[in-house]
Amino acid sequence: MKALSISNLKKEYAGGLQALKGIDLDVEEGDFFALLGPNGAGKSTTIGIISSLVTKTSGQVKILDIDIDENHSLAKKKLGVVGQEVNFNQFEKVGDIIKNQAGYYGLSFKQARENAKHYMRKLDIWDKRDEQARKLSGGMKRRVMVAKALVNNPELLILDEPTAGVDIELRRSLWDFLTEINKAGTTIILTTHYLEEAERLCRNIAIIDSGEIVENTSMQELLTRLEVETFVFDLSKPLLKLPESSDFDMFLENPQKLKVTVGKGQGLNSIFEILSGLGIEISSMRNETGRLEELFLGLVDATLTEKKND
Repeated sequence: MKALSISNLKKEYAGGLQALKGIDLDVEEGDFFALLGPNGAGKSTTIGIISSLVTKTSGQVKILDIDIDENHSLAKKKLGVVGQEVNFNQFEKVGDIIKNQAGYYGLSFKQARENAKHYMRKLDIWDKRDEQARKLSGGMKRRVMVAKALVNNPELLILDEPTAGVDIELRRSLWDFLTEINKAGTTIILTTHYLEEAERLCRNIAIIDSGEIVENTSMQELLTRLEVETFVFDLSKPLLKLPESSDFDMFLENPQKLKVTVGKGQGLNSIFEILSGLGIEISSMRNETGRLEELFLGLVDATLTEKKND
């Protein structure tokens, strides 16, 4: 069963603007899926249609095999959405906001209270439960929105830029929480402008541009298309001189951080041999962030070029 199935989805606004031009998209149950695209590409329109906030022009949307037109109420019970904008009464208490949301899904008062308590604790806002939401920081308000979207225990959670504008600590704590609930079985669809976030969290990815899906593949497959990759080596001891190599471009960012660019088809063993031969000890190694960004920009540029040629 697909968690989400979209077929030939179109949206045309008054004046002739085509926000969606017949997109097809399937998301498997249990997936952590990235939906990426530049501003105005159609991401928010798609999410708006799935959540019944935007009326589609044509096409079909199913949530866990439930057509949103044929059984809107049941489909909505399977869904939780965290939008970009704060969507609750900021003069209400945090606990009341979340419990009241549960009531819209027909949960009993007891179940609403238990679910609200569970997610407030998980998201570290339990101690804010009796405060007016307007007094919270921006990051805490984002947590309230996530708890509000999860209070009915949805099987499909859609997050529209959930970490926009929050600090690094909060972003990483949300990453850990989302990974946890995904492992427990919740299907998650994420839109984000932080491409490091998508690369770290998501297993599959679709890229939308100008109302069309221009890429739909696994994250792993997409990253294999990189022509070059940059690896960062943290060194055990300071290095004062850059190693010489005719095969690799190297850059000494500081005495204990060496960056090496590796072309497609080149192995890492040669780098280790060079560094080992010079007595350079490596304490850790990682990919430099920005790999997905390079691919993303390349795909969007290629799409724009095709349209100009047409």
